[in-house]
Amino acid sequence: MKYRYLGNSGLKVTEIIYGNWLTHGSQVENDAATACVRAALDAGITSFDTADVYANTVAEEVLGEALKGERRESLEILTKVYWPVGPKGANDVGLSRKHIMEGINGSLKRLQTDYVDVYQAHRYDVETPLEETMVAFADVVRQGKAHYIGVSEWRAEQIREAARYAKELRIPLVSSQPQYNMLWRVIEDEVIPASQEAGLSQIVWSPVAQGVLTGKYLPGQGAPEGSRATDTKGGQRMIERWMRDDLLAAVQNLKPIAHEMDLTMAQLAVAWVLQNENVAAAIVGASRPEQVEENVKASGVKLPDDVLARIDEALDGFIERDPAKTEAPAQRP
Repeated sequence: MKYRYLGNSGLKVTEIIYGNWLTHGSQVENDAATACVRAALDAGITSFDTADVYANTVAEEVLGEALKGERRESLEILTKVYWPVGPKGANDVGLSRKHIMEGINGSLKRLQTDYVDVYQAHRYDVETPLEETMVAFADVVRQGKAHYIGVSEWRAEQIREAARYAKELRIPLVSSQPQYNMLWRVIEDEVIPASQEAGLSQIVWSPVAQGVLTGKYLPGQGAPEGSRATDTKGGQRMIERWMRDDLLAAVQNLKPIAHEMDLTMAQLAVAWVLQNENVAAAIVGASRPEQVEENVKASGVKLPDDVLARIDEALDGFIERDPAKTEAPAQRP
């Protein structure tokens, strides 16, 4: 497993980060989730990403329990704050000082740790002044509850403004966590240049497009039993935009490319996002330990330029590049 620096900081994370968004506490049982975390550790993954909203806080609890007994200094734990948690009261959402302070305390308790390595704003809050948000994050850092700060699905102009505050407050804003894969490239034209200017790296989620880029979904056929497309707890909704026969047929054109590279299609997809110099890591999830073992083999893979060109050709007509589609909410939920 290889490491990369996160932004312009001295913090290193594994190229493959284990994430528990749609699995822990909802899609798979706790024993299976723990087995996946153990598989990640055995494969050399030391970086783990979660959020308070995942399974309405249960995912953090499961991860904390699974990592109990590990040397804390040898791990990089990332979590997030923004979305509604708990009873979803008026102040149980957003990036107000109140929600951030209560959010970090709740996350630390559930994760069974005194600090997280990166505390991330899960979305941009249009209803709270950015200055209030950044001052609250600065206090979290100064209290020793987080070492670094990150954002998720923020637009380029929002990243630039946050970086200005971070510089004034002298706190390390180091990462952006957007969706990014062969089919979804909306960060390339604006978010990545803004991040490079500000000294942030990307930690990307959904590198296999919720499983579509693994090739297991075939045109004209129903989704395999137990797959993300049959998960009514959230996965089905996320993947439905790509469940089109013409797109699924185009994805099948990646099979010979993966075969020639001696990679599975999942490994090819994860390796593809890691070719971008501004990407520090790809987040992968799993419902079975074997999936972790497969995905980690993408670390360190170099894809030649001609292979990258063939991938673009195979998916031509299905690649989304519009930066306006960055998933920043126009209002709070």
